[in-house]
Formats: sequence, structure tokens, C-alpha cells
Amino acid sequence: MSKTIMLIHGAWLNSASWAGFKARYEARGYTVIAPDWPHDDRTPAELRDFPEQALARVGQMDLFNHYDRLIRALPETPILIGHSLGGVVVQHLLDRGLGVAGVAINPAPTPGVPLGPHAIVSALPVFLDLFSWKKAKTMSRKFFAQRFAQTAPRDRVTALYDAYIVPTPGKVYWDGVTGASGRIDWKNPDRAPLLLIGGELDLIADAAMTRGIFNRQKQAPSRTDLKIFEGRSHWTCMDAGWEAVADYALDWAVEHQIRR
Repeated sequence: MSKTIMLIHGAWLNSASWAGFKARYEARGYTVIAPDWPHDDRTPAELRDFPEQALARVGQMDLFNHYDRLIRALPETPILIGHSLGGVVVQHLLDRGLGVAGVAINPAPTPGVPLGPHAIVSALPVFLDLFSWKKAKTMSRKFFAQRFAQTAPRDRVTALYDAYIVPTPGKVYWDGVTGASGRIDWKNPDRAPLLLIGGELDLIADAAMTRGIFNRQKQAPSRTDLKIFEGRSHWTCMDAGWEAVADYALDWAVEHQIRR
């Protein structure tokens, strides 16, 4: 049974967003690794003030290969838990035969699954800039407060934005719609068990879209489950009550993990 967990963050965040999960899982005796995306390995404030130009060139395939290399270098195969685009990364890594179990929390649009209306609206700030495919974009404070973390306390949204939000390459969005990220083999017989977690109030990755991903992924013979948390937004990994999401994800993965 694996005692190693890899946490994979999504767009607009870096590994700082996993601080609560990491500490909680380490308290349970697990070795927890939360790698940053390439060029994301500084504080959010530093990344906003001085983003690296190379970040703009990072695409989804770069992320898949980045985490693939890290996993293969570990002494044991880990449980994979990802949020948002990190949930898409988890699915692709599982499709490559990596991980003993995977959890995709609020998974971002995944090729082969119709986009939800909230996902479309939330992607407009990137896609309306036709040159965003070669830029590192920064989320506006208004977008953060109204769509990304609309369930966070209103008197804390400014501090939360300052503490966590980082620039993100527009390329990762364009890769998702152009197919540059490649497709997942929904019937892959070697795919490890997968749990999909959605949020009822998610305005970035619709719960209906998470159900759509589940309906595709359940074609595989391995265990595939779905959990929709009521009253939770895309900010679920740091919003009040995040512990319930963290515990559900890990308990499921521990129970259903396979040997690699």
C-alpha cells in the first residue's frame, strides 16, 4: 500500500494552495509531494510581480511530461490528487499507467467531454484575447471574487487573492480546445481507480461537466466513482470545510488503490 501522495495544482494557483491538504495528510503519516508547474516555484506575490517569460510557453503536454518524470523518480508509486487542471493532469497520468489511485477534484474541461456553460463563460477572459496562447495571463480580482472563489468570505477575498493567485499560461487553455493535449483512452484496462469530485456551486468547472467526465471514465473496467459536494465552489480545497473534501479524497484512494 502506497504511503506517498502527489498533489497537483491547477491553473491560477501554485503549490501554496495545497498547504492545508499537505499538512493534514502528513499528520496521517503520508509522504506528501506538491510540485509546482514549471516556472511556478516562487511565492504567488513574486510570480505576479515578476513572472518568468518561459511560463507563457508551458502547455498541457509539458505538464503531463513534467509530472510523469517526477512520479517515475519516486521510490514508490503515489496516490495522485489534482484540482481543476490538475484533475485533468491526473487523468492523463492514470491513462499512462501511473499512480495507484487518482482523485480529480473540480476537474477542468477534459477533451472528449462537452464544456459546461460555466466553464465556457469562465474561459472567455482568456479566449477573447486572441494572442493569449503566447502570454502568461493574470486573473482579475473581480473574476476571483465573483466566479473562482464566490463562496469565500467577502472580507477575505482580497487577502486570499494576494496569498494564492498566480499568472497562468494561456496556452494550457488553448491546448484543451485544440486537442494539443491529446485524448484519454476511456476504456483503458490498465487505468488505476479514479474518483471524480465536483462542486454543486462550481462556476469554473460545472458539476454537470464532472458528471460527463465520470460517464466517460466509467467505461474503463477499473473502479470509477463520483462525488458531488453540495454548496461547494471551485475554491473547495481552501474554503471553509475543506477538510471534509480532503478526507473523503484520501479515504477513497486508500481504500481502492492498486499495487504497482
